[in-house]
Amino acid sequence: MENEQTVLDQLQRPLRDLRISVTDKCNFRCTYCMPAEIFGPDYPFLKRAELLSFEELERLTKIFVHSLGVKKIRITGGEPLMRKDIPQLIEKISQIDGVEDIAMTTNGSLLPKYATDLKKAGLQRVSVSLDSLKDEVFGKINGKGVTVQTVLDGINAAAEAGLKVKINMVVKRGMNEQDIVPMAKYFREKGHILRYIEYMDVGNSNQWKLDDVYSKKQIIEDIHAVMPLEAVAPNYTGETASRFKYVGSEDEIGVISSVSDAFCSTCNRARLSAEGKLYTCLFASVGHDLREPVRSELTDNQLSSHISDIWHGRKDRYSLDRSKLSGTRSKIEMSHIGG
Repeated sequence: MENEQTVLDQLQRPLRDLRISVTDKCNFRCTYCMPAEIFGPDYPFLKRAELLSFEELERLTKIFVHSLGVKKIRITGGEPLMRKDIPQLIEKISQIDGVEDIAMTTNGSLLPKYATDLKKAGLQRVSVSLDSLKDEVFGKINGKGVTVQTVLDGINAAAEAGLKVKINMVVKRGMNEQDIVPMAKYFREKGHILRYIEYMDVGNSNQWKLDDVYSKKQIIEDIHAVMPLEAVAPNYTGETASRFKYVGSEDEIGVISSVSDAFCSTCNRARLSAEGKLYTCLFASVGHDLREPVRSELTDNQLSSHISDIWHGRKDRYSLDRSKLSGTRSKIEMSHIGG
């Protein structure tokens, strides 16, 4: 089935990218996402019945793809590989006609166990989070003392299984900006694209302050001083990362700069949380419940119409408006909707 449907929001942005969180659980406690002092042993994670089943996720994905214009699917969490039998979901989604790309964001720790099965199931790409090459720094960031080698083993397993691999590095001033250049050198040599992510005010638990943001401009200047860079055009409209390549080569890096250089004007992403709420912005306060509708007597056409109405009403541009918003506002936690 050819995907021709285009649903536009209030700012004329189409819906093209659906990010599906399959669990709110994670085996890391990264300070900028799930700090251990909040997400402790007694934290009430979602019960199995509260999560959308694979069949429900398959049904919703078909509606998003066949009726609403989505072409790209990304599986997120929490840590998505903690969801039991996740390759089965990948297989279901990969067989949906019209899905052009299916990827996963992961901390990489479980990839040695699952990479081969994920590739066989139809997964094409993984983005693996790694914020430093120093065990002391990385162990503090991930809150569990997990070693760098644990993640590198996951990256190697994914590459050996035939998955395309990108590395995501969240940069926070005072935490790991000294690792920007060493990471660039290491992954350039390894042949993996590294993407730096500005520290973002996602959720309410990471004590975000603007002073902690190490900007895209600073990141690029640090690398350029050692390995000269030049800008590269986006691969497609709505790409989140600004692309750069090392002068005289095709090796590239990217920077996701939702704070200093927001890309709201071309954002074409919707996020489905682990408990079945649809969020039209990473920084949203309120989601739209799809779990009850999908478990009701609604037909696919009725569900499609309901979701289309939500997207039509969308006018989110949080990162562009951040400086104008006064006071604090509640935002959905990253661990519920991934990145």
